[in-house]
Amino acid sequence: MSRSSADDSFAQFMSSHHRYSRHDVASNSPLSYRNRALSIRSGGKANKSSGTGTSGGRTGFSFNSLRGTVQPELSRKLFRLIKSENNLVTAHETAGRERIAIAQQLSDWGEQTGDDGVNDVSDKVGVILSEMGEQEDSYAHALDESRGRLKTIRNTEKSVQPSRDGKVKIADEIAKLKSKEPESTKLVVLEQELVRAEAENLVAEAQLTNVTRQKLKEAYEAEFAATIERAEKQIILAKHGRRLLALLDDTPVVPGDDRQPYAHGQQARQILNDCEDDLREWQPDQEAYLDAAESPPPSLKGKDKGILAVPGGTSVRAQEDLAGAEGLKTAEVGA
Repeated sequence: MSRSSADDSFAQFMSSHHRYSRHDVASNSPLSYRNRALSIRSGGKANKSSGTGTSGGRTGFSFNSLRGTVQPELSRKLFRLIKSENNLVTAHETAGRERIAIAQQLSDWGEQTGDDGVNDVSDKVGVILSEMGEQEDSYAHALDESRGRLKTIRNTEKSVQPSRDGKVKIADEIAKLKSKEPESTKLVVLEQELVRAEAENLVAEAQLTNVTRQKLKEAYEAEFAATIERAEKQIILAKHGRRLLALLDDTPVVPGDDRQPYAHGQQARQILNDCEDDLREWQPDQEAYLDAAESPPPSLKGKDKGILAVPGGTSVRAQEDLAGAEGLKTAEVGA
């Protein structure tokens, strides 16, 4: 009769490594956690296919993928960046699925070794590796959300491009008409159109710079926060994984001697429980983020000071020039 790697009393913790979506967690519970298995084998054959198939919620080829060939000049580079980000997201999703598949294979191999210690430890390490795969999948979703914010910038750039083109086109028409028919009455109409086009473009450019700054910060703030979460949670998993490995006695035995029976099954289960508690209790270090955001910018020296704008709309260099001129005028009056 084959032994199960975890007691039946711990079966309630098994949820087939199901991960709640961010939306489910936000709507149902203030804490983002899930029950974890005490054995990778408890999922049965359902987990064996986790390394194959397509990721949920992601679409395949469509005619929309050909849009890069018709992107406006202004949004073309960002379009390429977003496409590259999509490849990165897919790579992390694939890595997560492969990690889960490897965890299952490790557990299956340990079971057939006939060594109670290797059997139990490989199974519990498989649980750790499977959770690492789940963390990789969560990171991929966070990257996809960050990518969505960059799309907002790209769409705004696309909307500004016609405004720029229209202004340039009218200016070119005026220049051509002035060279051919300087007295043409059409010049007045074109100049009025140019004034309107410049006003529209001014509004569009202001919107573009506002959206660009806001969404750029949001996109990479989300990515960096997800990177920190992934790293810190993987550290937690790796430390508990090493605790599991420490339970396996690898002292060489003399041929013919029997190895001491493995008696750390309860400790191994407790390590997984500790790991689950640590992951559930993990919280981002908001104070560190705030300290970084509120730190003063580096001081500017030399030529860089001239480009630093100050309240009132005058640059530092312009104010220095103005002060110098006033000082010179005062000296002349005194003389």
